[in-house]
Amino acid sequence: MKDPDKIYNTAVEATLEVIGGKWKPVILFHLTFGKKRNNELKSLIPVTQKMLTQQLRELEEEGVILRISYNQVPPKVEYELTEYGWSLKEILHLMCRWGDSHIERKYRGRATTLVNPHLEDVEKI
Repeated sequence: MKDPDKIYNTAVEATLEVIGGKWKPVILFHLTFGKKRNNELKSLIPVTQKMLTQQLRELEEEGVILRISYNQVPPKVEYELTEYGWSLKEILHLMCRWGDSHIERKYRGRATTLVNPHLEDVEKI
């Protein structure tokens, strides 16, 4: 048998290699609600344009998002999840639910989230 190209200690490492970091899961989470333009993502996430662009490129290289560029003036670019990217929806929404529980457990009503989607509505998508 040929030596493997890469060895992971656990499959969690492989997952984090794709979606790990501060902004990638947040970007992906917002894309589970549909296509977004760059400025829409920028308004939803407190991140620099440079970092947003870098994260979007890395997610595109991994095949979890698709960059759609329209040939028009002014230029229009949208981002959406690929079929492969949609396979992350459940884990992203579970992370959101866990985060809500954690915030309540830790802060007991003294903290809130700025974006609080109704995940039940999205489960039908």
